[in-house]
Amino acid sequence: MSEPTGEEPGQDVLDLAHRIFDLARSGATEELAGYVDAGVPVNLTNDKGDSLLILAAYHDHPATVAALLARGAEADRANDRGQTALAAAVFRQNPRTVGTLLEAGADPDAGGPSALDTARFFDLPAMLTLLEAGR
Repeated sequence: MSEPTGEEPGQDVLDLAHRIFDLARSGATEELAGYVDAGVPVNLTNDKGDSLLILAAYHDHPATVAALLARGAEADRANDRGQTALAAAVFRQNPRTVGTLLEAGADPDAGGPSALDTARFFDLPAMLTLLEAGR
């Protein structure tokens, strides 16, 4: 990687960050975990405040979610819109990912709108049942 100038990150750093976020979106668990194990912050966020965990949850990659949580990802960290990984998984109706997050202690009431609010607003009874059972 080249050295960044001033306060702006260099292009190599930006390219790596884009790659890391793409790995979370695509569920490339082993490769993403390798980067985190090598020092990439597990709670890295993009320009919208989406963490690696939120992206993995939204795109329904429960194994990636579990790997990030095992490495210390904050289960209830919200993005710039107040959305958590659990709310993202509920919105996308991903029961395995919702279960993985709940087992790790994700709070159905965290964020705004919370996962519970999301399930109620979009009339997702199966998700609401999972969330209430996970409390």
